[in-house]
Amino acid sequence: MPAWGILPVTLPAVTITGMWIVYAMALSNNHICPVHNWIYNQSCGLDGPISCCTLDHIPLVSKCGTFPPESCFFSLICSLGSFMVMLVGLLRYAHVIECCGPSLLNTLGLAAGWICAAGLTMVGNFQVDYAKVLHYIGAGVAFPTSMLFVFLQSVLTYRMAKTRGHYWTGHLRSILSALAFITLVFSGVFFVQESFVLQHVAALCEWIFIINVLVFYGTFTFEFGAISTDTFLVLLKASQAPKSYKSDSSTASTPHGHSHSEGLAMV
Repeated sequence: MPAWGILPVTLPAVTITGMWIVYAMALSNNHICPVHNWIYNQSCGLDGPISCCTLDHIPLVSKCGTFPPESCFFSLICSLGSFMVMLVGLLRYAHVIECCGPSLLNTLGLAAGWICAAGLTMVGNFQVDYAKVLHYIGAGVAFPTSMLFVFLQSVLTYRMAKTRGHYWTGHLRSILSALAFITLVFSGVFFVQESFVLQHVAALCEWIFIINVLVFYGTFTFEFGAISTDTFLVLLKASQAPKSYKSDSSTASTPHGHSHSEGLAMV
């Protein structure tokens, strides 16, 4: 099914486009200041300039989706993106099992991707100015787990590599992972500072981190083109493995149970 190769590309294409639409809506409604603005004020009076910017106008991704009408579209994009993240993570999990068999790293990667999707859903549906605690919990879940996901998938790419093209894919994902880690650290460190400039840098790092992770998801198109019906059969067998083990164990213990009951009858 070569059509599955379109899914990883669709995720960043739809999500990044939607995020920039949200940014444009927030900017047009004067809810944020543009990313190229570096001048901020302590406060803005009624007689001040229209373009006056304070800390409340720093173009963080979450700030772009705080007020209606852009908040509605922001929730939609996050919810749709969460669903696609879960789907891509599940197909990647099945593909790795098909190629290399069960793996702890693969299972951890699936768990990280799905937990990230849950955090992203919270970020999109609990706006930072109205449900700050829940929003920050969602962000605290989504950002680290997305970093863990890209790291684990980079390691798995090298372990699965058999051709030069596979190794080049691993190099690309390693670069994206390193860039994601750097921007995530800078975003967290600068976000808690009081300086307007550093908080603006934090916003830029946050944008770069999110776009970088989404581009990482897009690189799965190299492998997803090979997904077939056999891949789904492998996933189905993997989900039924514990059940079959239990049934085998109960079957193996049945003869002993019969012999034990027969012994009691003879007594």
